[in-house]
Amino acid sequence: MGKFLTRERFGEPQVLAGFLLLAFLAQCGWLLVRGTQPLEIESSQLFCVVEGLQQWNGQSVAGTPSVERLEAGTPTPPEITQDEGYDPNHSPLWYLLSSLPLLGWTGTADAGSFHYWGWLARAPVLILGVLLGASLWYVARRLYGNAGGYIALALYCFSPLILRSSTLYSAPPEMSAAWGAFGTIFTAIAVAHTLYAPREVVVWNWRRILLLGLSLALAIGSQFSLSILIPISLGFMLYLAPTRQRAALAIWIAACGVAFLLLLASYLFRPSLLGQGMRHAIFFGITWQAFLVPATYVRLLAQIGRSGPALLVAIPVALITYFVWRRTRYFGNTAPLMIAILFLLFSLGTPHYPGFGFQLMAVPFLFVFVAGIAADLLETQYRDLVMACIWGLLIANALWNLAELAQVGRPV
Repeated sequence: MGKFLTRERFGEPQVLAGFLLLAFLAQCGWLLVRGTQPLEIESSQLFCVVEGLQQWNGQSVAGTPSVERLEAGTPTPPEITQDEGYDPNHSPLWYLLSSLPLLGWTGTADAGSFHYWGWLARAPVLILGVLLGASLWYVARRLYGNAGGYIALALYCFSPLILRSSTLYSAPPEMSAAWGAFGTIFTAIAVAHTLYAPREVVVWNWRRILLLGLSLALAIGSQFSLSILIPISLGFMLYLAPTRQRAALAIWIAACGVAFLLLLASYLFRPSLLGQGMRHAIFFGITWQAFLVPATYVRLLAQIGRSGPALLVAIPVALITYFVWRRTRYFGNTAPLMIAILFLLFSLGTPHYPGFGFQLMAVPFLFVFVAGIAADLLETQYRDLVMACIWGLLIANALWNLAELAQVGRPV
């Protein structure tokens, strides 16, 4: 224990980050207490929990056709009904995670008891929200130092979109996909950076192989369209390790094998059922006509504002700085910007589901990008001015968010 609790592993930066995450949890708790009402249950959430519990009990495989679904009488989402009983967007892993805390629930899963079991159903999403925040801080701190880590985490902890998604407050359960996507990209980058160490890379990287495989399984299992991360992660690894491409390819194949086994396990190791699920899955559901509708861009701008008012100021400033100042155009800033733009384009092209999910996945990468540019500006001769602007922006963003939270649950 003494070896673990060293200043390098656990010191002032970790304590401050912990306080920010506690503030995040406090806001989530407030939102749950003031925003959760018994009659606010959505049929899609009830369906998700019931499907997951049926698989945990060995009755059926979630998201696939089953007699138990008919007997339960739970309203089935139309996209599943239209796709021969298969969920075209999620694997059983998504259902299993959503229903995990309710394994010991002895009450009923009806609207009247939702005020009680609804809290349990939200627990996995809340935990994933905290883990994503911790991962965001870790990555930003490693890339940009303590200042970058604090800025990214402060934006995250006071983001209305993140708070809503972490409590399922008028938001679908997409946090598992967001954490999986974030973990896939930055684990792939981390693995590539370790390939120059004078060791047997495949064996030495077994922990990162497992982490990359878990991230891929979590992302793709929560949203099939995130299979796009498979070639993207390989591309980053090959780019960052041009002289060790065979080792990078071997690690990537091993991680994909881990992800495949985890997804197969969610189908109870039934390859035929996995094959049917993949046959009905939607991997690329972009509607190209959506890019020609001006209202789509207005919607995207409004959604970015809901992700945090500070972004409406920080993103234009960060983009201008990035394109004007050559020093900021390095991989650590470029990679999160590229992924954020990619997810925002997917959000534009999928105005319905899973558009909201792509927008949520883009936000952590935007936070990392903004934090990186801010950290670069803090190293200039205008450090004091930049510091004052950053403090003002973060405080204003937090106060605005807290003011909005204070209005939750009040009668109109």
